Amino acid sequence: MWYLDSGCSRHMTGDKRKIKNLKRKDQGFVTYGDNNKGKIIGTGDVGGGHTLEIKDVLLVEGLKHNLLSIS
Repeated sequence: MWYLDSGCSRHMTGDKRKIKNLKRKDQGFVTYGDNNKGKIIGTGDVGGGHTLEIKDVLLVEGLKHNLLSIS
């Protein structure tokens, strides 16, 4: 399940299994609404094939939800 989030600046997930074409990244953090931080451990694409493909999704350590950034 994915949540539409107008408060996040990027698409992100904590589930490595959802990411294809994973590019490891050992730097950077995202800051949550409660000012806690999550470490960015990679980027990649989600979906494709018979579903919509979402590019450049952040893989964030410990993130419990899948977030789609909307404006």
